[in-house]
Amino acid sequence: MEHVPALDEDLKKTLGPATAKVLAEQLGLHTALDLLHHYPRRYAERGELTSLDDLADQIDEHVTVVAQVADARLLTYQGSRGGGKRLEVTITDGNGRLQLVFFGSGVHKPHKELLPGSRAMFAGKVGMFNHKLQLAHPAYEPLGADASDRDAATAFANQLIPIYPACAKLESWKIAKCVDAVLPTAQEVVDPLPAALRADRALVPLTEALLKIHRPATKADIEDARSRLKWDEAFVLQVALARRRHADSQLPAVPRRPTPGGLLESFDAKLPFTLTEGQRTVSKEIFDDLATDHPMHRLLQGEVGSGKTLVALRAMLAVVDSGGQAAMLAPTEVLAQQHHRSVTEMMGELAEGGMLGGSDRGTKVVLLTGSMGMPARRQALLDLITGEAGIVIGTHALIEDKVQFHDLGLVVVDEQHRFGVEQRDALRSKGKQPPHLLVMTATPIPRTVAMTVFGDLETSVLDQLPAGRSPIATHVVPARDKPHFLARTWERIREEVENGHQAYVVCPRIGDGEDDPKSGKGGKGAKDAKKKAAEEDGDRRPPLAVLEIAEQLTRGPLAGISVEVLHGRMDPADKDDVMRRFTAGEVKVLVATTVIEVGVNVPNSTVMVIMDADRFGVSQLHQLRGRVGRGSAPGLCLLVSEMHEASPARARLAAVAATLDGFELSRIDLEQRREGDVLGQAQSGVRSSLRMLAVIEDEEVITQAREEATRVVAADPELADLPGLRTALEALLDTEREQYLEKG
Repeated sequence: MEHVPALDEDLKKTLGPATAKVLAEQLGLHTALDLLHHYPRRYAERGELTSLDDLADQIDEHVTVVAQVADARLLTYQGSRGGGKRLEVTITDGNGRLQLVFFGSGVHKPHKELLPGSRAMFAGKVGMFNHKLQLAHPAYEPLGADASDRDAATAFANQLIPIYPACAKLESWKIAKCVDAVLPTAQEVVDPLPAALRADRALVPLTEALLKIHRPATKADIEDARSRLKWDEAFVLQVALARRRHADSQLPAVPRRPTPGGLLESFDAKLPFTLTEGQRTVSKEIFDDLATDHPMHRLLQGEVGSGKTLVALRAMLAVVDSGGQAAMLAPTEVLAQQHHRSVTEMMGELAEGGMLGGSDRGTKVVLLTGSMGMPARRQALLDLITGEAGIVIGTHALIEDKVQFHDLGLVVVDEQHRFGVEQRDALRSKGKQPPHLLVMTATPIPRTVAMTVFGDLETSVLDQLPAGRSPIATHVVPARDKPHFLARTWERIREEVENGHQAYVVCPRIGDGEDDPKSGKGGKGAKDAKKKAAEEDGDRRPPLAVLEIAEQLTRGPLAGISVEVLHGRMDPADKDDVMRRFTAGEVKVLVATTVIEVGVNVPNSTVMVIMDADRFGVSQLHQLRGRVGRGSAPGLCLLVSEMHEASPARARLAAVAATLDGFELSRIDLEQRREGDVLGQAQSGVRSSLRMLAVIEDEEVITQAREEATRVVAADPELADLPGLRTALEALLDTEREQYLEKG
């Protein structure tokens, strides 16, 4: 479908190269259509001035305020280089007051224009001088210069002023002028919503919504526009996902049912515990899907330690019972080895099919990773192609062309967010017919996010912990304010070790030079990381490192205790050796990066200390914490931070300490981050992050949009009668994403 040229035209032609360059580089806006979808963040009312009271929380941020000049004083001062002039202007909104300062030759124009009683929009960076807030050399736009005309004055007083997300090089009102230049092209926008849906939901046409969001006459206009634009975002995305579900439902698959008296029954009979109610329910959902003649696509999400691996293993055994093979894809070698170890331990002799001492009902469980030696790798590949191995657990190595299966019936993807969609599909393409798919995530996702991000998958939730799992107490350790708390932290580890337990200490960095923000090594990537770290951290010290902390602990508070390190750049054989000895209890304290975040299961570990905890996300802290309290002894998680008590980072840590409910924490996490980041990361290939829709707040819209999308796609899967919707989908999906949706 051809795009409307005026909307797709480069902004250079409309706005000139200089302005277009800033819009592209600073705000990611390249075409008229991009600019039309750059919505105002809020609206200022000229009759009712913007509050200045909130600026104390926005020091060093670029702000736009609408206010009236209270007074202006031109002062002469003596400096080291002779005399100069300074203009001090005080502005007010009737509540707060703010000082503006202009120096040198820059004082003449504002001195003439900013007269007491005049109104203007001011934009600049909020600073502090002599304990007072101020804007130095703000840009400004006088309001109502032609107020002598009565009609213009009335219009001026009642108008809503859009305040746009702006940047230092382009103030909000300059963006407003850019929008004015492209606003006529809104008439040419193709409306993606079916007319019947618009009528049923009483939604305004898209052209009208764009005009109202940018140039509203009333607050009701803004509400009309927002309602409509939220629907667009929710509906187009849900149509993309509904088409994927529909395409999948048309594919053939081999039904996989467990054999009576087979491998699954033998496994269940030797389990030393009973399944939780949640595990039974979720297993039934999975077995029902596996028994159908089209591929299962199911997301299994659950709390840390809720027993997802056991549920996945039972699904794999059911497939092996039916004569097929199952493959589990793990994001790291440490996790693949850990899964392989725990699966073979749980299965016992059932994992030794065809081997001396193995069960005659058993099967082979093989491991396949990139670092394996050639003889072991060759044997694993042979076991897969002959069907000798019913279960394979591996990393990206499973995706390579040379890996072939006898009859691949089920793909289990662990930690879905670590894999691109194309990797998931590369593995699925190895089946003679499309295999069933089970995606697992240990990061609990609120229902609406799951519906928006993983909307092509049916969802099962495990929110019940198995019996015998111990509670985990979490505390924040304010290392800067109370250094004796940190000293007590190391004492607690020593006490736990003396009681026969083990501990983790997690650091954000390895510390071998290559990841050092101050190191000159590592080429462009390292320079970019260094620049980002500098922007985020300001004057903060570099993050604490595994190698440094391990050395300090060995020499100091944990002297005499067996301390080892684990990180991603170690040789795979060394990593496996350390993990093996830690699991066996020979290593008492493991100082590691987040390689231990997911899937590592050492029930004897009771303490986790997370250094610089403020540098980790809420969900990541929850994941890490889940590594302790996995046995009968209670778990303890200590979040060490030097951040000030009133900082947002400490509020995040307090939230983690206050609840063990991962679903609650994931909501907090999402509210604190931009949803576009969450969605963009999860939806490989989606260019357009959500601008208007808030997935937590707009649950109702998302649910309704999903229902409508499912109905529309069922009636017209190719959208042949909805050209506007097809155009919107093409804008949403890049080539990679389109291929992903077509692959099924």
